[in-house]
Amino acid sequence: MEGLVSIITPTYNSEAFIEQTIESVQNQTYQNWEMIIVDDASTDGTVSIIEKFIEYDKRIQLYKRAVNSGAGVSRNYAITKANGKYIAFLDADDLWKAEKLEKQIHFMQSRNVPFTFSFYGCINQEGKTLNKRVEAPRVLTFRQLFFCNFIGNLTGIYDTKFFGKIAISTIRKRQDWIMWLIVLKKLKKAYVVPESLAFYRVHEKSISASKTDLLKYNFMVYRKHHKCHFITAVFCMIGFLFMQLLVKPLYIKKL
Repeated sequence: MEGLVSIITPTYNSEAFIEQTIESVQNQTYQNWEMIIVDDASTDGTVSIIEKFIEYDKRIQLYKRAVNSGAGVSRNYAITKANGKYIAFLDADDLWKAEKLEKQIHFMQSRNVPFTFSFYGCINQEGKTLNKRVEAPRVLTFRQLFFCNFIGNLTGIYDTKFFGKIAISTIRKRQDWIMWLIVLKKLKKAYVVPESLAFYRVHEKSISASKTDLLKYNFMVYRKHHKCHFITAVFCMIGFLFMQLLVKPLYIKKL
């Protein structure tokens, strides 16, 4: 296998988790990567932790923003600095399994596909398993993704030789969903690596607030990104709620 992977990591006040996140990248069995971290004006010790890693691992790059602007802006900036054939995403509190990159790059190259993603597990703030695995349809279509984001952002990888560098929306939430919709609109369908290759960290205090935000930003995606009429967007939201409440739970497996 060959091909540099650019790992895009936005950070903001992540001192409790960023060390583990970086170590999960350094432990990859696929070692041809660069990690581009953009700090979004953290006020804690995040930057100093990252700088200690940079001292001995030159594959890690750090860029610091003076004003907090959101993950979308940070991801966009990181992508402009990316040199890789492949672009992958890993937020500053999530983790990858050691074979994550190796298995996904092999999957893409052996099947000649320019994009893939995988299942992922869930952990709590302390890093303990929640005994839950989030799966997805084996073959994902644009229509399915339009009504429900089945792609965990920490698992997606795309080939820049095919897509170029995809600009990230700068809205505060749901930028990843918009990006994957752009990918699926071009591909029509995508294939998942059917195993858990990453860990998504669930912050329990923000669960109820995130559900409210989810509805607000989902409606915004239909209205602004897809340019739907208000009434059309309302019907899209009904479809989204159906998928979110009745279909997606079928893909969440208890371990």
